[in-house]
Amino acid sequence: MSLVPCARLLISNQRFHWGWRKASTLSVVQGASHPPLETKTLSEYFTQEILQRHSTRPALICSSEKPRAHGGPSSRNLGKVSHLAWDFDEFERHIDAVSRGLLSMGVQKGDRIGIIMGNNSAYAILQWAAARIGAILATINPSYRIDELVGTLRLVGIKHLIIVPSLRTSQYLKLLLERFPSLASSNPGDIQELELPELRNLIVVNNDDEYELVKAATDWREIILWREDTWEAKSVRDIARSLNKDEVINLQFTSGTTGAPKAVSLTHYNLLNNGISIGRNMNISEKDILCNVPPLFHCFGLVLGNLAFWSHSACVVYPSELFDPVAIVDTLINEKCSALHGVPTHFLGVLSEVEKRKSQGEGVDLSNLRTGIAAGTSVPIDLMRRLISEMNLRDLTNAYGMTETSPVSFQTTPADPIIKRVETVGKALPHVKAKIIDPKGNVVPVGLPGEVCVGGYLVQKGYWNDEEHTRQVTHKDAGDDDTVWMHTGDEGILDEEGYLRIVGRIKDIIIRGGENLFPIQVENVLLADHSIREAAVVSVPHKEFGEVVGAWIVRSTGTASGHPRSSRTDIRNLVREKMNPQTAPAWVWFVGEDGVPDELPKTASGKVMKHVLRKWSKELAERGIGKVIT
Repeated sequence: MSLVPCARLLISNQRFHWGWRKASTLSVVQGASHPPLETKTLSEYFTQEILQRHSTRPALICSSEKPRAHGGPSSRNLGKVSHLAWDFDEFERHIDAVSRGLLSMGVQKGDRIGIIMGNNSAYAILQWAAARIGAILATINPSYRIDELVGTLRLVGIKHLIIVPSLRTSQYLKLLLERFPSLASSNPGDIQELELPELRNLIVVNNDDEYELVKAATDWREIILWREDTWEAKSVRDIARSLNKDEVINLQFTSGTTGAPKAVSLTHYNLLNNGISIGRNMNISEKDILCNVPPLFHCFGLVLGNLAFWSHSACVVYPSELFDPVAIVDTLINEKCSALHGVPTHFLGVLSEVEKRKSQGEGVDLSNLRTGIAAGTSVPIDLMRRLISEMNLRDLTNAYGMTETSPVSFQTTPADPIIKRVETVGKALPHVKAKIIDPKGNVVPVGLPGEVCVGGYLVQKGYWNDEEHTRQVTHKDAGDDDTVWMHTGDEGILDEEGYLRIVGRIKDIIIRGGENLFPIQVENVLLADHSIREAAVVSVPHKEFGEVVGAWIVRSTGTASGHPRSSRTDIRNLVREKMNPQTAPAWVWFVGEDGVPDELPKTASGKVMKHVLRKWSKELAERGIGKVIT
């Protein structure tokens, strides 16, 4: 790397961590107070900061969509003929047309718009258009089964539901029609369904030429209002001017790793400032191009991806509706992407595809890649090194947060040593407060574990219509009415430099004979072995010790040929040699072997659902499956 970029990174790192403060002995930190927080709404920021300065810069590219997927006037499409590609001016034209169309359809300020789609341009448009007219976009997990979906729609009172006909094996129109036969006879805009009393509109974004539109549904292209000389155009401008930064514009649902999801209420102020901070921390500029892989219904894709890059006038590319390593590698090459986001599972899939192409003699030019975010779960140091050496992701960062904090509170920088980017989640972002507390609420000394609590602009406004659960996870300190602290439920340790290390979920800690064992530490030891692709460690009930360690192992592909496969005893010994004997697994299950399920249960964001694994572990242990013979 030349001296100039190095200097830029160092200066940038100094600039955005300037003002960072930490008490000398207690685990309390505060991010920089400069630059100041943005007070514009999303719509104001888009039109005044992005559009006025960079209208002709590339904004959105969808590798799998047709150039004129939404109809309307002819499109410049950045000169491309094979797929959709817009600059910010053309992006704005679509956002404004959809904003007018939503008003014409009857959407009012405060209405909840549910959206069930993969990563596509309609999703991108709606993120800005709904916010522009004061509607609240509820981003729903496409993997929900029909009962989960109905419960979610009722939970937040969805009035307008926008869906694709299908994604993989999920047939949404068919499922809704089977559950609600009234949709076959209801008129568009006047749905009357007792189970969904607030639902009025069903809009379908076509991603399947074979689907049949039910009577109650409206085709997406029919709601888009291209004319600019209508009452709706004036109304859009008037509403946009009337909006307040503290109004809720997005409902994101908690991942549901421990139970029924809750709707997190996020504002312009929450989301815009978090996106800006993330992008600054990564040194993002209008010249960057992000391959955005994480799903948009999740904060990873919607905020760390879309907003972090668009707020810096950078380009966002969706390689496909759903995770597809082939499409991702094609996009990285063809669009010359400089950034790639993902969880470890995503990165492993992409690395596998790159290796496959290289083994077949194909050229894989990833020279433009430099940065991205790895999040969702811990990143093994060997994986980080491979991403740097094999994919040129030399400035890859690690981020930590939760949906309730917009989401990112801590993040590493490109200037941090690789060991800090792997073993920690970095330092507090600007305007973020954090502390580590014991079970009694006392702040612990530096270097000791406790629960991570986060405060500042990024804390959610509350769970939608759920004051009880909101009170359970937030508090204010005596004498300080300005700071609302969010209890993350994560066990963390702050070091003397202010770097945060997450050691696990408090409820995932294994208590063996009164001793606390941290699953993530065992997982890191296991993942350092090249024969192991994934590892998840959970507690297993034990009569004498209360709980013992159980390990779920996904073998690396190709390890069977030429090398002996690791046994349960090998796995136990691997941990025993590197850690205290108490941490050695008493139970080991190899995924897909000996009657064990074929894959680890995960949320759509890539997090292993430990509560499911604990249930499976208990059931398998009761049957004697997986016990390590010592």
